[in-house]
Amino acid sequence: MRTRDEHKELTIRQKAIELIAKNGLEGFSMQKLAKAAGVSPATLYIYYKDKEDLVVSLSMEVFNKMQVYSLSNFSAEMSFEEGMKVQWKNRAAFFLENPFDVQFIEHLRYSPVFSKVSDLIKSGFKETMSRFVQNAIERNELVKLPFEVYWSMAFAPLFQLMKFHSQGKSYASKKFELNEELMNQTLQLVLKGLKP
Repeated sequence: MRTRDEHKELTIRQKAIELIAKNGLEGFSMQKLAKAAGVSPATLYIYYKDKEDLVVSLSMEVFNKMQVYSLSNFSAEMSFEEGMKVQWKNRAAFFLENPFDVQFIEHLRYSPVFSKVSDLIKSGFKETMSRFVQNAIERNELVKLPFEVYWSMAFAPLFQLMKFHSQGKSYASKKFELNEELMNQTLQLVLKGLKP
């Protein structure tokens, strides 16, 4: 039995994320991955038992990485405004520094793999975010809303700005670049809309 090579495994993981980000899960195969990573198809099975095992493993890695970014310098005890500033800054940093990971996540959100992975994702993130929201409601800094409404109001505007940034344009402009001023302006509107 051949031994694991950490460098080779890292290359395989990076190429798999890139391929899924570019072509989706439907356009992804172990054969294509082997070719992109410069390894034989048999080599992939040293590291993963099959395609699903690889995708679930990558999903866990990417989602956990995103959660670490999101919780950097963040506390559930922060005021709602301060916590949201940190969250937006962290999420924007993750998006800008890890474009393939973000595209990879977008493909997974609409696949059967997502429900499997969401059950395995570290619960510490969910607990911290739930406590943050509950604290804000108790301090009368945030109106109580159904989760889906809160999430859409709190983060969808940021995600849309980041999509415009990655495309380099918006619906109204042929050139768009996200900057701190635009992000803060949007965040202030979001905070205003979420206050009781």
